[in-house]
Amino acid sequence: MIKSGRLKFTVTTLVLLTAMRCQSQALWDLANENKDLLKISTLFTAQNVRDHLGNEEGIKKAIDWCKKTGVTHVFLETFRSKYTADRKTLEHAKKRFTEEGFDVSGCVTTTQVGKISTGWNLISCYTNKGTQEQLQEIFEYTASIFDEIMIDDFLFTDCQCDECKAARGNRTWPDYRCELMVRVGRDKILAPARKVNPNVQIIIKYPQWYDNFHNRGYEVLRQTADYEKIWVGTETRDYENERWGGKVQYEAYYIMRWLGRIGGLKTGGGWFDPYGTTENTYVEQARQTVLADAREMLLFCYGSLLRDTGPANVEKLREEIPGLFKLARLVRNKPIRGIHAPKPPNSDAYNEQYVYDFVGMLGLPLVPDAEVRSDTKAAFFPVHALKDPEFPAKLKRMLAAGKPVLITDGLAGRLDGINLDDENLVILKVKGKPRSLLELTREQIKPIRDKLLWPLGIKFDAPNKVALYLIGEDYLIVENFNDEPVDATLTFSKLVRMRKELVLPNDGDVKVSKSRGRLRLSEITPRTLVVVKY
Repeated sequence: MIKSGRLKFTVTTLVLLTAMRCQSQALWDLANENKDLLKISTLFTAQNVRDHLGNEEGIKKAIDWCKKTGVTHVFLETFRSKYTADRKTLEHAKKRFTEEGFDVSGCVTTTQVGKISTGWNLISCYTNKGTQEQLQEIFEYTASIFDEIMIDDFLFTDCQCDECKAARGNRTWPDYRCELMVRVGRDKILAPARKVNPNVQIIIKYPQWYDNFHNRGYEVLRQTADYEKIWVGTETRDYENERWGGKVQYEAYYIMRWLGRIGGLKTGGGWFDPYGTTENTYVEQARQTVLADAREMLLFCYGSLLRDTGPANVEKLREEIPGLFKLARLVRNKPIRGIHAPKPPNSDAYNEQYVYDFVGMLGLPLVPDAEVRSDTKAAFFPVHALKDPEFPAKLKRMLAAGKPVLITDGLAGRLDGINLDDENLVILKVKGKPRSLLELTREQIKPIRDKLLWPLGIKFDAPNKVALYLIGEDYLIVENFNDEPVDATLTFSKLVRMRKELVLPNDGDVKVSKSRGRLRLSEITPRTLVVVKY
């Protein structure tokens, strides 16, 4: 006879297991219903393929994990760091995932291919013919298995060996490396892969370090034109983390939007990882990726998400996925409004690297662009703008038209023939240390915001590290990146109707009060995003 206590325990356990299965199935169903809006994907590295997909038990566990996480698209990697995954294992895994209803693509990570760079020991010397030949073999092999191939963000070089020096000649390192990597991509990746598989589509994924692209051989204009799709690294992690830190959350938004301006319909998804994150900073990567109108978000990678901070991060993400679908629907294909903030491709940052990201953390809604324009209501220009030879003339036109312009002190020090005392010009004191902007007080930021935003018909008052996004004609989003509650006030130049549309995370909270032309968001909980329709 079963004792009543034991029976009660058994029944409770069965109820919990059934509820968990139903919840997992519901998320899988929801993900499939919304995958044309926002697809969730993950990557099995070449080593993950070997370690987790080599037998039926491992494949079943992987499929179960993906369904519980809302993943509907998997990338199976063929090569990473001198290791090539077995063809039979790849083909069997591809077959099993396809049978279970997943989209399946391939991936290549070009680390430790052929001759190693004199710089970072993961990177290769692409001047070397042997490296180029091995690269071609890797992509021919991958194209023989998959119709779509992602290239992880190691397709660059920092090598300065004697071969590279001789080939470079009198050119600068950025000029030589960009020319080299464009040519290698065309001759050793795209052409051979297409010859093996005429249907293949190849995605180039750019890293998050956009201010150094050209220095290491990423030439975003020509490479974006060459490849079928582009993806974006949206890893920001925990700013305070000793190893991985230093990247603010807004960077993921800025780079995704900026490359979206360059890539247009070619722009696919954003890719982020669990390294150096807490649950909060992990899901903030997802939010910024979705806010930037990504069509897909990739969770790197299956093996890493099973250990360390991975499981807790994934649980937090699973809870937020339904809200992320709602957020994606709100931003999809809507133009963004705000402050023109161009970064011309291949522009040098000097000592203002990634200043755009820190300016975005000040609550200034930036509109990333790849070219400097003067037909905007307000603008922000750091030293990058000097890449445009017509920039001084464009700046003069904006100031003459009475448009507010924010420039960095670094740019101000390099300008000739511009009246720096112009009433429409505001100089932001970066002092060569963009991260110092995070130290600005609410009182110091307010006059900058007031001047730049009022031409858009809005004012915004909030502490530092509270971002503002203006989406379409009738949505605004406020996100509190602080670890304490904050208050924020929005003032409009005309009467508007306002209502709260969405709060993330699910247990986030905000008190909303409205008066004539004013919206007050009180006690926005830490690490919380609020969407308002007006």
